[in-house]
Amino acid sequence: MYNRRMPDEQVDIVNEQDEVLYSTSKQEAHKKGLLHRTVIAEVINSDGNWLLVKQSSNKQDAGQYVSPIGGHVQAGESTSEAIKREAFEELGISRFTFKLKGKCIYNRTVSGRKENHYFIIYEIRSDEKPILNEESESFKKFSPKELKTALRKSPEIFGDAFFPVIECCYPDLLKL
Repeated sequence: MYNRRMPDEQVDIVNEQDEVLYSTSKQEAHKKGLLHRTVIAEVINSDGNWLLVKQSSNKQDAGQYVSPIGGHVQAGESTSEAIKREAFEELGISRFTFKLKGKCIYNRTVSGRKENHYFIIYEIRSDEKPILNEESESFKKFSPKELKTALRKSPEIFGDAFFPVIECCYPDLLKL
């Protein structure tokens, strides 16, 4: 249904207002720390449980729980097209509803590259069973209460990129 990522994938470079400036390779964007779009999605089932994935050992945030869907928006691709593609690539799901939750800029250096991402954050509602790709070693479902407790008592189990998503779109999970 969807093609796997190409090694020289093209991305749109954007400004802080999310306006496209030009396109370049993802590799060049990371090498130079250029701001580019990434879709992120939290997956919540009909019982209100959150699906999080534990990153594989060869990925950033290895062994930590992160948003189950996260990937670059290809040059010229709409964010809704990207979220559908990424949901299928990363979880094997295609029957879901989704809505935009928010946007934020996330910048870090990891694995020797600069990630300067314009996060476009979605919430996906789905009861489909996930089929993980090589980027994730396992998944876990958290009730909202379990997630709130874990974020407070065991923040080290979550990857760094998960926190700006929660702060931006789900700040009640961080309240005592």
